[in-house]
Amino acid sequence: MITILAIQEELVPLQNHAQAEKMEKYMRNQFSFLGIKTPERRKAVKKAIKVHGLPDKQDLKTLLYNLWDKDEREYQNVALDLLDLVKEFPMDYVELIENLITTKSWWDTVDGLAVHSAGTYFKQFPNKVETVTEKWIKSPNLWLNRSALLFQLSYKADTDFELLKRYICLHSQSKEFFLQKAIGWALREYSKTDPAAVEMFIKQEDLAPLSKREGLKVINKQ
Repeated sequence: MITILAIQEELVPLQNHAQAEKMEKYMRNQFSFLGIKTPERRKAVKKAIKVHGLPDKQDLKTLLYNLWDKDEREYQNVALDLLDLVKEFPMDYVELIENLITTKSWWDTVDGLAVHSAGTYFKQFPNKVETVTEKWIKSPNLWLNRSALLFQLSYKADTDFELLKRYICLHSQSKEFFLQKAIGWALREYSKTDPAAVEMFIKQEDLAPLSKREGLKVINKQ
């Protein structure tokens, strides 16, 4: 099965220091990089998977945590790619998802975890939605707040809009850019399904200008 060593053996030779500097600057120098662009990284990991095979879901958890512990950001991106390959989550994976959201947190990892991983997980385990996301939306951790706002992003007609509205109202007065943006993004996506409901909600609620602007983008184009 694929190991962290097998992944390193594919990625390390692809290091590009000049590219790494650009990537680090773009991410506000919060993380170090090997300097490998996404297509190259995915091609390399695909090769490693072909040679070694994927681990079972319990061994995958260990591999994901090991990747998350590495300094270079590419390893966290590899972890996200591997997590996206999981189509049926074990119930206990919600703890893994939450741990990854709250560790080395920035939008580039959190959004994928929220929309793809948590979004898929909660579709499989709808009985977990309110207990887990209620904790997330009330957490002092802004990345859990953002994840609770975004996990339904791809749900379309299956979106629980009442839940989304309630979560938005809990943070509608936040000065935090990443929460204002998440509110607008969630509303904009749902406006593609029910524009009238979104427009009415935006008119009725005292939202930040950024949230309103983002939420109305699709509606205003129409």
